[in-house]
Amino acid sequence: MDFIKELRIKWITGSMLIKLVFVNVAIFLLLHLLTFILGFTSVRPESVLALVELPSDFSSFLSVPWTIVSYMFSQYDLLHILFNMLWLYWFGEIFLFADSSKRMLALYLYGGIGGGLLFMTWYSLLGMYGLIIGSSASVLAIVVATAVRHPEFKMNLLFLGEISLKWVAIATIAIDFLSIGGSNAGGHIAHIGGAVVGLCYAVAQKYGVDITRPYCVAVDRMVNLRNRLFDKKYKFYGAKPSFHSAKSKNDEACLDEILDKVKKSGYGSLTKQEKDRLFDVSRRIK
Repeated sequence: MDFIKELRIKWITGSMLIKLVFVNVAIFLLLHLLTFILGFTSVRPESVLALVELPSDFSSFLSVPWTIVSYMFSQYDLLHILFNMLWLYWFGEIFLFADSSKRMLALYLYGGIGGGLLFMTWYSLLGMYGLIIGSSASVLAIVVATAVRHPEFKMNLLFLGEISLKWVAIATIAIDFLSIGGSNAGGHIAHIGGAVVGLCYAVAQKYGVDITRPYCVAVDRMVNLRNRLFDKKYKFYGAKPSFHSAKSKNDEACLDEILDKVKKSGYGSLTKQEKDRLFDVSRRIK
C-alpha cells in the first residue's frame, strides 16, 4: 500500500514528463495483464493489441480511429518501452529547462500523429499493409526539438562519454533512414515523421512561432469552461505558456549561467548544488 501511495503522490506532484512515463508504463502493464487473462479463454490475446495498434490502411483506420492516439502510448515489448522511456526522460528533462509542460504534451501528440500519418501515407502509396505500436515517433519529436534548440548540450552515454545532443539526434535519424528496408520499416517511417515534427517545432520557435499554440489555446479554453461550470479554480499544468514572462531576471541569469557551463563542459561537470538549483529554477519558471 505504501508503494501505491508513493506512486499516487508522484503522479500528483510530478511534471508532465513523469505523467507521460507513468501512462506509458501503465498501458504496457495493462496490455500484458489482459493478454495473460485472455490466454485462459477462447479469445485470441492478439485481439487486445488490435485495439491499440495503428493500421496503415485508411479504410481500416476508419473503423478504429482512436488508434492514431492509442498507438503512441502503447508498447508491448520490454526493450521497446525501456528504450523509449529512457530516451523520453533524458531528453524531456532538458526540454523542460526552457519550455513548458503543456508544450511538451502537445509536441508528444503532434509527433505521434505526424509519424502515424506519414506511416499510413507511405504504406498506402506502396500498396502495403502493416500495423505500428509504440511511442517512438512522439519521443523522436521531443528528441529532435531538444537537440535543435540545445545542439551543444552534452549528455553522457555509456562507453561513448560526453556527446552533444545534435550528434545523438543525427545518429538516431540516420539509423531510422538506413533501417527503412528492414522488417520494421513502418516503425522507422513513423520515427522520421515524428522527427520532422520536432524539427518544425524547434525551427518555428526560433522565429517566434509556436506550432503548439492551437492545442494550448484549445486546452486553456476547455479548462476555463470547466472552471466556470463548476465555479472552481484549478491549477492547470504549464499555466504560463511564455517562458520569458514566467521567470524573474535572477532566475533567468542563474539558468543561463548554469546552461552555459553545461554546454561547455557537459552536465556531469555540475556540482550537486548546481544540479539542484537547475531543476529548481526550471520547474519554478514553468
